[in-house]
Amino acid sequence: MRLRKGSTVTDDAGFVSVPQQDGKRSRREATVVAEAPVAAPVVRPDGWQPLGELLMARDAVDHPQVAEALLQQAASGKRVGALLVELGAISERDLAEALAEQLSLALVDLGTETPDPEAVAVIPESFARAHQCIPMMRTQDAIIIAVADPSDALAVQLQSQTRLDVTLVVAPGSEVRRAIDQSYRSLEGIDQFVKAFEATSSTKKAVALTSDSQQDDAPVVQVVNKIISQALRDRASDVHIEPQDNRLRIRFRIDGALHDVLALPDAMGPALVSRLKIMAGMNIVERRRPQDGQIAMDVDGRAVDIRVATTGVIWGEKVVLRILDKSRPLYKLSDLGMPAKTHETFSKLVRAPFGMVLCAGPTGAGKTTTLYATMSEINESQSNIMTIEDPVEYVFPSINQISTNEQAGLTFSTGLKSILRQDPDVILVGEIRDVDTARIATQAALTGHFVLSSLHATDAVAALHRFLDMGIESFLIASSVLGVVGQRLLRRNCTKCLKAYKPGAEEIAFYSESGGAAKTKFYKGIGCNFCSGTGFSDRIGVYELLTVTPEIKRLVVGWATQDELRRMAVKQGMRTLNDEAIALVEQDLTTIPEVIRHIYTA
Repeated sequence: MRLRKGSTVTDDAGFVSVPQQDGKRSRREATVVAEAPVAAPVVRPDGWQPLGELLMARDAVDHPQVAEALLQQAASGKRVGALLVELGAISERDLAEALAEQLSLALVDLGTETPDPEAVAVIPESFARAHQCIPMMRTQDAIIIAVADPSDALAVQLQSQTRLDVTLVVAPGSEVRRAIDQSYRSLEGIDQFVKAFEATSSTKKAVALTSDSQQDDAPVVQVVNKIISQALRDRASDVHIEPQDNRLRIRFRIDGALHDVLALPDAMGPALVSRLKIMAGMNIVERRRPQDGQIAMDVDGRAVDIRVATTGVIWGEKVVLRILDKSRPLYKLSDLGMPAKTHETFSKLVRAPFGMVLCAGPTGAGKTTTLYATMSEINESQSNIMTIEDPVEYVFPSINQISTNEQAGLTFSTGLKSILRQDPDVILVGEIRDVDTARIATQAALTGHFVLSSLHATDAVAALHRFLDMGIESFLIASSVLGVVGQRLLRRNCTKCLKAYKPGAEEIAFYSESGGAAKTKFYKGIGCNFCSGTGFSDRIGVYELLTVTPEIKRLVVGWATQDELRRMAVKQGMRTLNDEAIALVEQDLTTIPEVIRHIYTA
């Protein structure tokens, strides 16, 4: 393992710079760090400085920021470094480098350094999560452990836990948490529960066990919990449970792409589906009709909402779980990644006193995220904002949110009618699916209300034609719709492992034909610990904004084709999804194959 002290990296010969009492530095083998007995792993070296002073000396913060953190520390009891990170004054990497310098500890890069499984096995997962530490390397009688917040007390606890000589190294907190998630796989040990299930007398008996709320240790219950836990650790947005001829396939959708993660015996399918139905409050007897439900649970200390949808396929019932991590902060409109001009125009549109603004795109394009970010932007105490959603994904304390309930007769259209009698200023309709909802939303926009909604369409222009296809009169569309945002989500290159590469001839041709600027080097992620070897980390939005100008209105009233509408919009300054996506390639934020795969080009 290559360790760093401050900004100094061990050299290729495997030596690390070690501080001495006289302030000089010597070189010795890095392995000695792990092998040498350490009585007190964390000590204050000569010339020790308080963290705030050290950060100011590094020009990372100024005096007012440190003073604010000290003031908050008196009230909260948190550490100054953590408060400075919360205030946005420094990054977690800045804090880790300062702590390493302050305590003369090595700094480890968990993006390139992989924890040794033999070392990880020394510390239980519960202890690692509670103390935010991850073992990196061990010898017979010593161990190196990466921590985000080194202290004497933690070093003593680790020595007591491991019975080994402990050497602490420093890493940013987010890197430590991600390393814990990757090193302690929830799916490990699942084989024993599969064997226990197969040992039951029959699948029917196993299904019966899942209906007993007291059987928390039943094999199927444990398997379901482990699948959900691992999905959350892997940042999966969806879990697909798919029965096939001779197996039950489990796949996670991570950053928009599906990955095979597990294969279970096909006989386990009915029991696993029944367990999920019970958790979601669904009818376990009905297996032919598609059903929807919802699960609220805590996973690894995080509140999670899970939307459950089942449907019958030829080999049994397929289940898709949509995972909503409530601990994730909601995006602000400025965080969505819209270009500056698009963001400025959109911000003006959503502050109109009446009219309708639509978000258009396919499933998984980020429409709901854009709607929530827009609501947070216009949420003011003097406005009555009401929503009708299926279901409510994130709760806003100051907004009146309604969840649809078809069994009770509460649909989008009936809910929208009731909202109009609640004196609303702003109305959010989660999705316009049918002509009744579309007509009521249009009438609301025409009668002095501001309406936000989403619509399944390929792009912004296609959304206007979807309204026409639903049977809404063209003059009503032209009078009510203020603008349409078409959007997609592309996987973002991992910045930790970004390397130059040479695209294929077809990719270069597509890039050039799309109007991309001349480039001599293209970059992509090659895979590292941070991105689980995929080369991508998170996603970035691609947006096109169609503003309904007088010229666009005349074309809509005249039932112009999509090509005519698009040409007029581009003439008036609209940058298409393809234009914006190619711009992201120019900035090395994504790759050409991602654009080809996700952006529709005529």
